[in-house]
Amino acid sequence: MGDEERVGRKSEDDGVELLILKNPPVNALSTALLGDLDRRVAEIEASPTTRAVVLTGDGQYFSAGADLKEMATLDLAAAPELVRRGTALFGRIAGLRPPVIAAINGLALGGGLELALACDLRVAGDSAKLGAPEVTYGLLPAYGGTQRLPRLVGAAKAKELIFTGAMIGGAEALRLGLVNKVVPSGQELRAARDLAHTIAQKAPIAVQAAKRAISGGHERRLAEGLALESELFATEVLPSEDLAEGILSFAERRPAKFRGV
Repeated sequence: MGDEERVGRKSEDDGVELLILKNPPVNALSTALLGDLDRRVAEIEASPTTRAVVLTGDGQYFSAGADLKEMATLDLAAAPELVRRGTALFGRIAGLRPPVIAAINGLALGGGLELALACDLRVAGDSAKLGAPEVTYGLLPAYGGTQRLPRLVGAAKAKELIFTGAMIGGAEALRLGLVNKVVPSGQELRAARDLAHTIAQKAPIAVQAAKRAISGGHERRLAEGLALESELFATEVLPSEDLAEGILSFAERRPAKFRGV
């Protein structure tokens, strides 16, 4: 693809940002694509006005995972650094201030599934196929898949999916809690964008604090999670102008106009 960008960005109303993987035919996660995604993530990190992010794949596929042809040419000595960079990038996506929604079209396999797992919410088309086929190629999920997948579907089911490399459809992914919503094929981006705009119209400070409370407290003891929730409420939500606007709009029976301050 030469110097063509492999991750597009489109800004929409309400502070919604759309990131689009562009590496045909299957949006393989090449080092070039990951480098472009890293730059796009840095742009989102630096943007105080972003309220929600939608991540999807251009064409028929979300992402079929790692670029195996590229991997075959890599020096094995470079593999640990490549994995470290990918893991760090997916961790940054998971840790972005605004919520991130994956719109899963076609295939989300291997690293593509791991990328979707790094998002907060997932919307899939009913013909989508999701899976972790790494063991088929002598690999293992190394961009966070062995940790994030069991946290969503449970350890036993995650082991089954990873050990067998099996693919599952959208309906099964929904049943397992791997995705939040399944829509007719071709409507996943629209549904994800609608969800993003719904979130973006809520108080952004409150939404982002809730994300931090859930993500930060999920693996802690209950008492620690409750303490984090209380801290975020007291230090971020309570002093915000958005809280005053929310209360006033309720009293005046009108939609709130949140400014994120």
